[in-house]
Amino acid sequence: MMAERKLTGKHVFLGFAAAFAVIIGVNLVLAYSAIKTFPGLEVKNGYIASQTFNDRKAAQESLGWEISAHHHNGLLTLAIIGQDGKPVEAADLKATVGRATHVKDDVTPNFRYNGSAYVAPVELGDGNWNIRMIALADDGTEFRQRVVLIKD
Repeated sequence: MMAERKLTGKHVFLGFAAAFAVIIGVNLVLAYSAIKTFPGLEVKNGYIASQTFNDRKAAQESLGWEISAHHHNGLLTLAIIGQDGKPVEAADLKATVGRATHVKDDVTPNFRYNGSAYVAPVELGDGNWNIRMIALADDGTEFRQRVVLIKD
């Protein structure tokens, strides 16, 4: 005959401690993964950036630029169209192509203006990609935009 086991306070405490240890362990792993894969910073100091936001937005909107981006057969095309409907060649263009969720796959293509758009050879994997661009207009206005990349 087997001896009957009793449920004691010690057993209940160990059960609760084990359950909470699993919950806390999973939360720590998920928090570490989130921080490791996405820095979460857009600007160093949000308050300072907010002080000139409306002025920068108005200046950028006054340019009337429309941006589109496409990727096909290893060629990335970034088009800037002006208010007059014609292609725009910016005084300076800096762009980073990356995923929305992490920065480990980020690349900085060497764009060349071909008379109608900026093009660069870039190999991209499947999934969602964005272009974070900063273009400088001839009058010195800075144009910043995050462009969703459409892959053909």
